[in-house]
Amino acid sequence: MIYLIDHEDSFTYNLAHLLDSIEPTFVSNYYDIDLKKLEQSSTIVLSPGPGEPKDYPKTSKIYKKYKGKKKILGICLGFQQIVYSEGAKIVQQKNILHGYQSYITVNNKSIFKNNSEFLAGRYHSLKMAEPFVSKSMYITMRCKKTNVAMAVEDDINQVYGFQFHPDSFLTPNGKNLIKKIISR
Repeated sequence: MIYLIDHEDSFTYNLAHLLDSIEPTFVSNYYDIDLKKLEQSSTIVLSPGPGEPKDYPKTSKIYKKYKGKKKILGICLGFQQIVYSEGAKIVQQKNILHGYQSYITVNNKSIFKNNSEFLAGRYHSLKMAEPFVSKSMYITMRCKKTNVAMAVEDDINQVYGFQFHPDSFLTPNGKNLIKKIISR
């Protein structure tokens, strides 16, 4: 079962429907975590949402408790929550991108096709400040135009994050990206 933590975002149920088509998915609001179901899950997904990672301290605690024990996937705010929990700073981006489609490039540290590029939907005003240093987590995707980090992967601890929205119609291959992570 996938446990999806809803950070009160309008995209959460788009993501829930996508996830549920891959594996049964339980959704709970950030303020009402079901600890029993969280413990039973095989994968934890951190949803998009408003604000900054520091606004959701409970999510940081959940991430730190289950990192390396369960597969974790973060989308948009969830991506930021992962890197923030790993010590990264989250900063305002030069341009606010809501409903914007960008080309994303994939590097050779990714579990996805090396040196490929694809279109992805972006809905964010914040980004991860660089440099970002981690022992096992790598930036694996970037915006082709701005070079902003768009994905991190830690295959050792099974932690994955996308700054873009794979659940958006602006990301044509988004379901395939999620399927590959869930099936690992």
